Amino acid sequence: MQGDWKPRLMELINEHALLRGEFTLRSGKKSNYYIDGRMITLHPEGSLLIARGVLESVAGDDIDCVGGPEMGAVPIVGAVCALSELQEGTTPLRGFVFRKQVKEHGTMKAIEGPIRQGDRLVIVEDTTTTGGQVVKCIRGCKDAGCQVVKVITVIDREDAGRENIEAEGCIFAPLTTISDYGVV
Repeated sequence: MQGDWKPRLMELINEHALLRGEFTLRSGKKSNYYIDGRMITLHPEGSLLIARGVLESVAGDDIDCVGGPEMGAVPIVGAVCALSELQEGTTPLRGFVFRKQVKEHGTMKAIEGPIRQGDRLVIVEDTTTTGGQVVKCIRGCKDAGCQVVKVITVIDREDAGRENIEAEGCIFAPLTTISDYGVV
């Protein structure tokens, strides 16, 4: 059933990942809440529910690969790729990870995984605030000759992320928003 994953995902986020208090975000901004995304993306039920939400969101989008910036996207990518292989009626998706910094040894690639020029991509991440890391990922994927169709985040903090991502010509499709949790 469409969307049947969302209420339980929100319960898990409330229980395990949504922390209240005084926090400093990566941007340097202060916040009265923090979302510890790995508490859900690395949770067995949480990762499955996220993968179901992502696959539902890209149904009909003709996507080849799912990926995103390290570290937040890594567990989501693994779960989505695995479920896409197992879920009846779903085209299996390849995965990729966009490095924050290119390795200075080995293949020295910014994008790891079986990505190909011309691929249609969906980028995922656990939490979006300003979208800065995702914008770098979008640009890197475009430079690699791919088309970024959609960006999906587990939780949109409803800051500048949507605007920054849509300015890159991508659809922004959060699975949940901070407003869903009564946090403003």
